[in-house]
Amino acid sequence: MEATAIAALASNNALAQVQQEASVEVLRKALDLQGESAMQLLQAIPRPPAAAVGSTAGGIVDTWA
Repeated sequence: MEATAIAALASNNALAQVQQEASVEVLRKALDLQGESAMQLLQAIPRPPAAAVGSTAGGIVDTWA
């Protein structure tokens, strides 16, 4: 192999590695943003009202119906 071919191969290899690292970083940021959006959606869900003391609503399942 010629020296110029070896230098070109090394340069292309380094460029590919940089591109791969950049792609991974973009993916990480996208996943972080998606996770933050999911947390905001979960926090936006209203809490169900507390059941009244002595209430049986939702506490008994009629299995004979």
